[in-house]
Amino acid sequence: MYVLDAPIRDYAWGSTDLLAELQGRTPTGRPEAEMWLGAHPGAPSLAEVDGRAIGLDELISADPDRHLGQAARFGRLPFLMKLLAAGEPLSIQAHPTLEQARAGFAAEEAAGVPRDAPHRNYRDDNHKPEMIVALTPFAALCGFRRTEDSSATFERLSAHMREHADGEVTEAAAEVRRLHLLLAEADLAGAFEALLTPGTVFRRGGTAEVVSVIEALPDLEALEPELATALQISRVHPDDPGVLVALLLNRVDLVPGQAIHLPAGNVHAYLHGLGVEVMASSDNVLRGGLTAKHVDVPELEKVVAFEPLPVPYTNPEQVAEGHVLFRPPFEEFRLHQVSPDGRTVPVEANGPAIAVATRSSVEVSCGDEAVVLGPGQAVFVSADETTGRPLRVRAAEDGDAMAHIATVG
Repeated sequence: MYVLDAPIRDYAWGSTDLLAELQGRTPTGRPEAEMWLGAHPGAPSLAEVDGRAIGLDELISADPDRHLGQAARFGRLPFLMKLLAAGEPLSIQAHPTLEQARAGFAAEEAAGVPRDAPHRNYRDDNHKPEMIVALTPFAALCGFRRTEDSSATFERLSAHMREHADGEVTEAAAEVRRLHLLLAEADLAGAFEALLTPGTVFRRGGTAEVVSVIEALPDLEALEPELATALQISRVHPDDPGVLVALLLNRVDLVPGQAIHLPAGNVHAYLHGLGVEVMASSDNVLRGGLTAKHVDVPELEKVVAFEPLPVPYTNPEQVAEGHVLFRPPFEEFRLHQVSPDGRTVPVEANGPAIAVATRSSVEVSCGDEAVVLGPGQAVFVSADETTGRPLRVRAAEDGDAMAHIATVG
């Protein structure tokens, strides 16, 4: 078992207090967005080995059969686990399929684009299906709404814009009307492109014009929750067309213990909250808006699945008292949520595992070895340790303890 020192990424959208509150420490005052628990080379956790710290990626690559077992077929630790703390909306984004990731990575490698270049799209050759389990109330945009619903929203918005301008049809109002018509024809790709294409009016003051109309109609928020979400996002990104892309997407509000999973091509944006996120080990993100990072709309459009989808909730399976399992339809990972409550809970990993304490302190043991983890602390357990014997989790002190354990799917 290897206790991990996990890097915290300071992306601008990160919360200044959620991770600190989880860990029971004083906030730094700076954004703390993601704590990475894994072996991705972009920010590997450090493992303590014989009194020194080495990257978990280096540890695993030195003996992959021992550390990964049958999961060595993936060529890497197949999952990356994060504690994600959103204080502001993340970018409008989607992730590629495995085939798209391999092709995109190879093309950028052949073109000589440095892997750490800000304009690089594919930083590795892997796909990035993911799942998030809420630890606090957690809001997200996830997948396209029904086109008839989005069309009706833009139709009403178009009428209000005409009223607001005393009958004058501005360029932005005409484009909002066109969006209604595109969606009435179920042309999601056309609407998406009309909003995000470089040079569109929505990148030249049009988004701010639309937002000003929404702000002038406070009663509309109660009728259209999607418009309230757009207003919320506009406070951070006042003239970004991603504000209006939000009107195409499902709004999801999770309570602690609820989860959603996001396959390749699903357009999404987390809005706020703290959660445990698990994904295939990749950092490939195609962005379309709501960010100062690199935006590549044409490449994003290549990977997006332009079809309305119901919200992909991941319903937990009851394994035993105090133990539920989140099993999304991805082979790289699954996630155990354990609430010991005075008992010792066995967890069958049968492969590499990462356990993190997410409430109070827990003791994680395997065989004769045990470690105590404080909130936000984590441990990596090799496949050779878990093969044929379970991890065991119990509370390390009185209180309502909880741990999350990522294993191979």
